[in-house]
Amino acid sequence: MNEPSRRTKRIAQLIRDHVANYLVTEVDDKRLSQVVVSDVHISDDLSIAWLSVRLLNASASDAERSQSVRQLQRLAGRLRKVLAPALGLRRVPELRFAFDAGVDAQLRVEAILKELNDEAARRSRE
Repeated sequence: MNEPSRRTKRIAQLIRDHVANYLVTEVDDKRLSQVVVSDVHISDDLSIAWLSVRLLNASASDAERSQSVRQLQRLAGRLRKVLAPALGLRRVPELRFAFDAGVDAQLRVEAILKELNDEAARRSRE
């Protein structure tokens, strides 16, 4: 995959900022108030924007995560209308949401490493 252009990066950042702001200020859904937009990737032709999201609640269940992604997909049309004036593009990219499991995986690895260190420390004391 090619390195994104400065324009693509700028548009991705604008989308990230505006969607995050909209979720905080305009949406009354409690489930979506816990959503954080972690990353945005845009296709080369600017037709599709993939938004990676995660929840502030790290212990959220898989059902809660998928529910949040479904709610965001339902909200995508309204988000595109809000983004239109901010982006200044002829066509606002289609928004697609996916849960970003990277942070959760990192937390899990850190927990496992801590367990291993604790176990090693316990064994060395015995």
